[in-house]
Amino acid sequence: MIQSLQTLSRQLSQHASLFVTAVAVLTFFVPDLFVWVRGTTQTVILGIIMLTMGLTLTTQDFRILARRPGDILIGACAQFLVMPCVAWLLVRIFHLEPALALGILLVGCCPGGVSSNIMSYLCHGDVAFSVGMTCTSTLLAPVMTPLLMELTAGEIIEIDAVGMFLNILIVTIIPVGIGCFLNNIYSNRKSFPTVQSLMPGLSVICLACIVGGVISTVHDDLVARGLWLFIWTFAVVFCHNSFGYLLGWTAGRLAGFNTAKKRTISIEVGMQNAGLATVLAGTFFAAQPLSVLPCAISCAWHSISGTILAGLFLRFQKKKS
Repeated sequence: MIQSLQTLSRQLSQHASLFVTAVAVLTFFVPDLFVWVRGTTQTVILGIIMLTMGLTLTTQDFRILARRPGDILIGACAQFLVMPCVAWLLVRIFHLEPALALGILLVGCCPGGVSSNIMSYLCHGDVAFSVGMTCTSTLLAPVMTPLLMELTAGEIIEIDAVGMFLNILIVTIIPVGIGCFLNNIYSNRKSFPTVQSLMPGLSVICLACIVGGVISTVHDDLVARGLWLFIWTFAVVFCHNSFGYLLGWTAGRLAGFNTAKKRTISIEVGMQNAGLATVLAGTFFAAQPLSVLPCAISCAWHSISGTILAGLFLRFQKKKS
């Protein structure tokens, strides 16, 4: 039974983008399937995702922050400078309506995505650097995300910076902290590695539930406004994500990073914690229900594009060697 669950978890993590996309498509045709994923339930599910992240972190991962402060500082600056600025520019270039603008700006102001560590591993990047960047951006998120939203979206809607700070603290820092604590206490138990091996699959299932909940929420608007709304929003998400990868690589090149670190910072900057953005949009921008659409599309697309980019990095490496 346990081996079957471990196999399922491994398959889900390897094909996360396909699974999340399939759930999104299914929900579009059966919108009541995930109608229950709203409000507090959605927040709890994101908390579980962050808990699974904490369960895989060790004290060694946090020592990276002290051992490589220069790399981490460059990565954090790139993370919280590139993506918000690109989002701000795209909102104006595409002349996005307020709701969609809020969604893409929120994605840009969120920390790096959890699955970026897996992508860095797949493309032979600097995994330790990737984990360090993810930890740092997550720890900074309660302050940086509300601050950046105030700067980029304050003219669109009044930002509840304090409420957003507390919400991010509750759904990210606390679950990650609990996971790290449990890892530190029970890591020597024989059964604990088995529990850890099930976390990637659980994380993918939870992310799929969040995306399903979003599709359920915006279903009527998607039907009423047709395919054009989806295509237009996807175009913005695609540009945002792609420029993140490109400018992340550029930042690594300017910093004189080696190839492994350039791959990592590219992936870390381009892949955002869109699940967090989705929950924040549903909580703080409920009056603008379409604000969750760019977040949901980002959830699925960032996983797909991250997998594609990791494969391209590996293919280029093979040709070069």
